[in-house]
Amino acid sequence: MKQGISIREFARRDGVSDTLVRKALKLNRLGAFEDGSLNPELVGSNWREGNAKGANSANPVVRTSPKGSHAANPSSVDGETLEEEAARLLESGGEANHAYAEALRRKENYLALLRQLEYENKSGSLVELEVAEKILFEQARASRDAWLNWPTRVGPLLAADLGLEADRVVGALTEYVHKHISQLGEPEIEVEFPNEV
Repeated sequence: MKQGISIREFARRDGVSDTLVRKALKLNRLGAFEDGSLNPELVGSNWREGNAKGANSANPVVRTSPKGSHAANPSSVDGETLEEEAARLLESGGEANHAYAEALRRKENYLALLRQLEYENKSGSLVELEVAEKILFEQARASRDAWLNWPTRVGPLLAADLGLEADRVVGALTEYVHKHISQLGEPEIEVEFPNEV
């Protein structure tokens, strides 16, 4: 007599295909009795998430974090940035600190963000940073050149209105414009990148 239930019965009770159950057995996400039957108490457990008993080190699975879900802050786990988390994952051999469902949610969120970036890039609403910096630099240079040429253009007109020597007015205006431009200094650009997932 069998100790547990058949693979098909297990799949029927759990509402999945028997192919999925066989795959889980092959990956050691489910453990079978010696006669090949399955424990009916595992129906409805988290065996699909790879957290079931019987997983061995040859087939590492994603483990549930002891601190719980990190849905409140998807950009970091336990206060670490995504870069720090990636480095930690590389060092640990790929074992994550969150459940399979959380890993799948993160994957889908990042894929959605990538698709959004591709769409915005192709629709023309997204501009590459290098292009934006080049345009900003050219605009700032054009503005500076316009200010440097302003005293020689306006100085003689102002001198005629005030009845003063044109050379003195142009010289004074040029001096003050140069001071003003040097006080402005280099433009400070702050680019904000969204980090919400």
